[in-house]
Amino acid sequence: MARKKVVTIVLAVVLTWSTVMTVLGHETAVAVVVPSLGLLVQQIAYALTAPDHPGAPGPVVGDGQEPPR
Repeated sequence: MARKKVVTIVLAVVLTWSTVMTVLGHETAVAVVVPSLGLLVQQIAYALTAPDHPGAPGPVVGDGQEPPR
């Protein structure tokens, strides 16, 4: 499944859940989850902007090891 399709489905589920909880009078439940929703938005933004196949991390400069040849 394409990454954007998964993101769309996740956002739709979260929005639907939040709306249903608010309509049922459970604003407190929605308020408790707001920080997690903020983290979800950050992760989705990162997933959409990150490269698909990042390279392996290189050696840390100054760690006393020579880079592989």
